[in-house]
Amino acid sequence: MLFDGKERKERERKMREAGRLPPGQALTLKWPVLHYGSVPRFDPQAWDFRVSGLVERPLRLSWEEFNRLPAAEITRDFHCVTRWSRFDNRWRGVPFREILKLVKLQPRAGFVLVRAEQGYTANLLLPDLDRDDVLFATHHDGQPLAPEHGYPLRLIVPHLYAWKSVKWVRGLEFLDHDAPGFWEQNGYHMYGDPWKEQRFDTD
Repeated sequence: MLFDGKERKERERKMREAGRLPPGQALTLKWPVLHYGSVPRFDPQAWDFRVSGLVERPLRLSWEEFNRLPAAEITRDFHCVTRWSRFDNRWRGVPFREILKLVKLQPRAGFVLVRAEQGYTANLLLPDLDRDDVLFATHHDGQPLAPEHGYPLRLIVPHLYAWKSVKWVRGLEFLDHDAPGFWEQNGYHMYGDPWKEQRFDTD
């Protein structure tokens, strides 16, 4: 659906009044493309998903094996640290909790380092992943993810800024401490709550 400027502003106002637009954010009807580095090439024969660290059963899944895991669909808003928000995104993929079922966490595991292509990482607390609306998405709004939006696999953590929803995910490492990822090492906030405007390490 297309909106003119007046209609977009009115929808933005309604979203703010409904408590769905965090402070400092503006509604977008598009889906801007933002990432560091180039879009990686996907080879389904070589691709794998690995879980390591503080787990009793380390995991390695091929692309075919990953796609045999149970899938779910969620509809959630999406907030970028660059101050745009996109509403009512439909995501389909494998819930994080399905991965948890396959690995037995050690008691000390409370933090997660998400690993992606080209050495990219992002840090998250385990409770922020162990939620019913966190998943590894393969589809968005009924279509397979576009390469520039993370195809073949993107982590979706709707309640945090979108840089935590890592593109081109290749695995997880469970830790007993919080280890900064790529953007966190470059001045971004360690947590990233859009409702508290936790954009940078000075916020």
